[in-house]
Amino acid sequence: MLFLTESDVRELLPIEKAVELMEAVFRRLSAGESLNQPRRRLVLPTGSTLHYMAGADGLYFGTKVYSTHPKHGANFFFLLYSAADAKPLAMIEANYLGQIRTGAASGYATKLLARPDASKVGIIGSGFQACTQLAAMRVARPIEQARVWSRSPEKRAAFARQHGAIAVDTAEEAVRDADIVVTATNSKEPVLDASWISPGAHVNAMGSNRADRRELPAELILRAGLIAVDSIEQAKMESGDLLLALPPEKWAEHHVVELKDVSGRPGANGITIFKSNGIAVEDVVSAGHVYEAAQRANKGVVR
Repeated sequence: MLFLTESDVRELLPIEKAVELMEAVFRRLSAGESLNQPRRRLVLPTGSTLHYMAGADGLYFGTKVYSTHPKHGANFFFLLYSAADAKPLAMIEANYLGQIRTGAASGYATKLLARPDASKVGIIGSGFQACTQLAAMRVARPIEQARVWSRSPEKRAAFARQHGAIAVDTAEEAVRDADIVVTATNSKEPVLDASWISPGAHVNAMGSNRADRRELPAELILRAGLIAVDSIEQAKMESGDLLLALPPEKWAEHHVVELKDVSGRPGANGITIFKSNGIAVEDVVSAGHVYEAAQRANKGVVR
């Protein structure tokens, strides 16, 4: 079995390739060729939590397992197996794997749902996930301007310097008049006002995957012309952005659909949303690529 580190993943999985992989795997999900099981969580009285999710795609199947603690951080691993004979193929450190596949899924959703001339991005959040979100937006559209706001002036200024963005003083300044909006926070409550979002804008909301947390206000959910999720089954368990605005039995009438079933924008002036939770099949296709690339490049350690 091959062991691959975070640095191996960074080297072997560029954002452009990751967006291509997301497009391919969602097409296979649409065709019924890939399998996905939602995330489950085992919560301990100590505050420690074990998260696990599984999927299958093509030659591979596997599971991502990670532990978290509010005071001590997170530890991510992906276990990759051969679909043909169930043999273990690789154990991959998966912190960056999750980061880049999450950004890439937003990139693919943006390719489908943002206006073709979208060129201005507004980002709320400057932490772990924001950098790959911005990188994926630049793959999806010819971005000319990126504005970023987060609660820490120092962190948003550092993010702007590192990623070629403009640090602004308020969340409203970041997203008002933006063609594409990204929320990448750990907030429990909405981080923007629906009135700040322009007609025709596309929103990627990826910070929350808990039923009791949300980044988007109910008003924006109700205004949207189309809301794509990576998995309806998982969204019913985790998408606080939707669950706190609408009961699941009303999702269909508000045009909540799976990303695999989206072919394009519903209209030029409608607001579209991709509510990302992150699903296991995204990890499987990413891990499969990293494993194959590692073999070609003679990377990793055999154990």
